[in-house]
Amino acid sequence: MNTTTTQDIKVYPCYINGEWVETSKGEYIDVENPANNQVFARVYCSTETEVQLALESADKAQFAWQMLPANDRANYLYAITEKLNEERDHFARLLVMEQGKTLAEAYGEVDDTIRYINYSAEAGRRIEGSIFPSDMANEQLSIHKVPYGVTVGLMAFNYPLALIGRKIGPALITGNTMVIKPSELTPITASEFCRLVHEAGLPKGVISMVMGWGHTVGTQLIESPITKLVSMTGSTRAGQAIYKTASQNVAGLVLELGGKAPFIVMDDAEIDKAVEAAVVARYANCGQVCICNEMLFVHEKIADEFTEKVIERTKQITVGDPMTQVNMGPNVSTKGLSRVHDLVMENISQGAELVLGGKRPEGKYFEEGNWYEPTILTNVKSDDATLRNELFGPVLPIMKVSGYEEAKSLLNDREEGLSAYLFTQNHKTIMKSINEFQVGTIFINKGIVGYIQGFHSGHKTSGIGGEDGIYGIEQYLQKRAIYMNYE
Repeated sequence: MNTTTTQDIKVYPCYINGEWVETSKGEYIDVENPANNQVFARVYCSTETEVQLALESADKAQFAWQMLPANDRANYLYAITEKLNEERDHFARLLVMEQGKTLAEAYGEVDDTIRYINYSAEAGRRIEGSIFPSDMANEQLSIHKVPYGVTVGLMAFNYPLALIGRKIGPALITGNTMVIKPSELTPITASEFCRLVHEAGLPKGVISMVMGWGHTVGTQLIESPITKLVSMTGSTRAGQAIYKTASQNVAGLVLELGGKAPFIVMDDAEIDKAVEAAVVARYANCGQVCICNEMLFVHEKIADEFTEKVIERTKQITVGDPMTQVNMGPNVSTKGLSRVHDLVMENISQGAELVLGGKRPEGKYFEEGNWYEPTILTNVKSDDATLRNELFGPVLPIMKVSGYEEAKSLLNDREEGLSAYLFTQNHKTIMKSINEFQVGTIFINKGIVGYIQGFHSGHKTSGIGGEDGIYGIEQYLQKRAIYMNYE
């Protein structure tokens, strides 16, 4: 990778058609370390010319890539993950510096990325079609699965590396090419990943990367008639805009959008197990996980005891230098943190009680950066600010509920439908929740997790399509019916 230097800061180019490309206009985007807000790198902001070149090179490369045996495509993916494993330490530390997650969480993300890509590679031999009886003699009806062609991957900032693996793995193994655009907050990890792609020797154009803002670079990628499918992880508002834009060319869509997961605890729950799961699911990655515990609905019979235990467990969370053995790092951006704090203050003005946190940690180390203490609000009502809005930060609002029916209503009355948690020992309640919770994922007596063989999808305004497992790979395949007479 050929990086340039401005004022002792590296400037990363785009990766297009197997080459490192600097923008013709010389415009940059600064990338800050969330722990101290210091600019540690810059990326070239792609122009219309570079975006078009990336799409055209992907289009040119696609058919030859499709015609490779799936096992050959898999070997290229394995080559990428072998290199990623060799540089596991480098990428983990880069994730900490760029996104702010703790080092332990960063290592987990690197390992997850390897698993995502390898799972897709392994699936190459298992892509299945179908043969059905014909209504006529000497005929055969078969259903073949074929790639879309050129796909676009738009990444969110919370998992800059894992989301790449989650998208390029299934896209490439099924014969598609992909142009990726990382978040402008976390583009360095993507650039370094493309270095591995280059070293692994993938054919030119199979993976390209452009960088820039969603309303310019992202829009051009989506509007292009070359683009046949868009896979995006991000906010509901962004997903709705993509849905409209992609309709011009009737492009396929895989959208994983915003969520507001309730963590529901019934009076018969295993309290200590639920407390641990609730805290981990809230403060993981500083609360910046789409399936995080965004609000706690606890049965009024156990609410006081449960809340006290949640507070005591949350006090054990250590906040500090994410390169060390701490539990929580900073928020990714100043803007995101300000939004979270404003929601906390608004909810306090509505009558909520601040029982923990609600401010920047004390000490010289925390004077710079996007730091916030693990925060808990009680006496929260259903129409309060922290319950109406997705927080995406280390804040837990707690609300008492009378039972399952009230909790279910609060869940299903929302526009989002990404995930939910339920802790209960009542099997009737469990079976009802499976049928009645209008979400894509339900964690029952289980903390936050995402297995590669599962399926991660949103209902209602939380998305369309989905990722992971065999159903995630299916999102990148179209079906072609063949009626063949062989008389």
